[in-house]
Amino acid sequence: MHELAAKGFAKEAQAYSRGRPEYPVALDQWLLDDLQLDETCTVVDLGAGTGKFTPRLMATGAHVIAVEPVSEMLDQLTRAIPTVVARTGTAENIPVNDGVVDAVVCAQSFHWFATKTALKEIHRVLRPGGFLGLIWNVRDESTDWSVAMTDIMAPFEADAPRYRSGEWRKVFPAEGFGPLQERHFPNGHTGAPEQVIVDRVLSVSFIAALGRPQQHIVAARLRDLIATSDSLRGRDEVTVPYDTVAFSCAKS
Repeated sequence: MHELAAKGFAKEAQAYSRGRPEYPVALDQWLLDDLQLDETCTVVDLGAGTGKFTPRLMATGAHVIAVEPVSEMLDQLTRAIPTVVARTGTAENIPVNDGVVDAVVCAQSFHWFATKTALKEIHRVLRPGGFLGLIWNVRDESTDWSVAMTDIMAPFEADAPRYRSGEWRKVFPAEGFGPLQERHFPNGHTGAPEQVIVDRVLSVSFIAALGRPQQHIVAARLRDLIATSDSLRGRDEVTVPYDTVAFSCAKS
C-alpha cells in the first residue's frame, strides 16, 4: 500500500467521511445496466474506505463484501454500516475465493493500485464474464474558486497517485479483460463551506499525511479563499461541482 494512503487515510478517516461527496443517483442505473448487478450477485467493494459507495452497491440487492486495508477507515465503515460484510485486504490480496464474484467495484480508489498484479488478482476473483467497475468523483474546475482549491493543494502533491494524472490508464488494455467503457454523470457536493471545501481538501491523502502545522496552514488558506471569493463569501451553503466518471470492462 502506498505510504501516503496508509498514513493520510489513517490520520484523517473522519475528515474523509465528512468531506467527501456522495455519488449521483444516475449511477444506480449504471450499476444495473453496465455491471448487471442484482440480488443474485456478489460484488466486492475494493478499497471501500469509510463506505461512501457501499450503500449504493447494497441498494442493488447484491451481496456486498467491503475490502479495505486501512483499519481506521474500515472502523468508520463498520460503524456506519454494521450489516455489511467487511474484510481487511488489498487489491493484491483480495480475501475471497477464485471466480466467486460477479463484479469488483473500485470507487475513488483504483489509482492507488493500478498495477498488473492487482488486475491479475481482480481477474482471479471474478467469474467468467464478471465486471470490473471504476468510479471517480472528479472536481469540475470551471469556477475560479475550484481552481484556487487545486492551487492550494498542488505544492504538497509530490508523487501521490491521482486520477487526474492518467497514470492508472497505462494498465489498459489489460490481459483477460475487454475494452473499457466510459460514462460521465454530473454531480455536486452541497453543504457548508467548512465541510465541502475545508474538510474535503483535508481528506486528500497527501494533505492528510502532513504534520498538523502544515495542515493548519492549508486550512487557513482555504478559509481565506471562502472569506474573499465573491462566489463563496458569506454563504452558509455552497455546491462544489463534480464530474463523476465511471468505467467498466468485462472479464474475457
